[in-house]
Amino acid sequence: MEARTLYAVGMMAVLSSLGASYRTANFVVDAPTPQLAKEIGDNAEIQRRELAVQWLGATMPNWAQPCMLTAQVAPNLGAGGATSFVFEHGEVFGWRMTIQGSRERILDSVLPHEITHTIFACHFREALPRWADEGACTTVEHSSERAKQERMLITFLQTGRGISFSRMFAMKEYPSDIMPLYSQGYSLARFLLGQGGKRRYLQFVRAGLDTDDWPAALRSHYGYDNLLTLQNSWLDWVRKGSPEVPPGPATQLVAATVEDRHVPGNSDLTFRTPHTAADGGRLVPVTTASPSRSAARDDVATHSLSRQQQLSKPLQPEHPRQVILQWNKSSSASIQSSAVQRNSVSR
Repeated sequence: MEARTLYAVGMMAVLSSLGASYRTANFVVDAPTPQLAKEIGDNAEIQRRELAVQWLGATMPNWAQPCMLTAQVAPNLGAGGATSFVFEHGEVFGWRMTIQGSRERILDSVLPHEITHTIFACHFREALPRWADEGACTTVEHSSERAKQERMLITFLQTGRGISFSRMFAMKEYPSDIMPLYSQGYSLARFLLGQGGKRRYLQFVRAGLDTDDWPAALRSHYGYDNLLTLQNSWLDWVRKGSPEVPPGPATQLVAATVEDRHVPGNSDLTFRTPHTAADGGRLVPVTTASPSRSAARDDVATHSLSRQQQLSKPLQPEHPRQVILQWNKSSSASIQSSAVQRNSVSR
């Protein structure tokens, strides 16, 4: 009798965990309730359509097979998600997405972030530098999430956890100290998007991928001579409080026409490894320290304690060419990737 009772309880737990399913043209959503499944599915289609128009100038055709989307929704659940897909012979398929968080954060941050990953995957058909991908995806999140990234960026730069642009531009994989990449990537993406919009940003990334010459792509699309010039101009902009970037030639960005809005207490905002004459003008790699949540903003330390509890179980690659992107905005973003080299098969 006791065994039957335990079995019944176990089956009820399994069935309840399955939730409700809802199918759209491009998504099969599993969520805790039919209402949530429908709301998430309908919003996923809307965001897929609207974000594609914003970034690409046109909607995307329906995928041959829908994306399997699993949603865990709870008021106090940390916002995060995981998206996986496969590249093969110029095609991208095998979409899987897991999202979690409160209803509000799923709809206004997690879902648009993850869907933007799929848009970039369909557009580029290969792996982007991590900063360019994650940075741009973060720009579509809710303003509250973007503000957190800006606050964390200041702390990371002041505590020696900044990433030199020479290293950051080469990253196809995620570093062990992941959150500085998100904050810095978002900030730089915003900095560049403010100068030429989304189309120029995508053209710049395309040129860098095609030639593997990012300084040349930078010169032709934004007017900066090299990565060091961009890095220093960006740092000056961050020191000013990251104001809205006026559109126009890149040379305007460092001119006095931009209001100098210093952030109190940020006078020492700089990479810890200085550029000196002995460096010959080269970018000097910045050593990132082991994650120190107490050095970041107040809630980084708090959220890092609950990372293991909040992050959904990591997806495992089912195919050697499958790519898995996994992040947790409330902690330090757990990332797993099986990306391979570009020009063979990559993210």
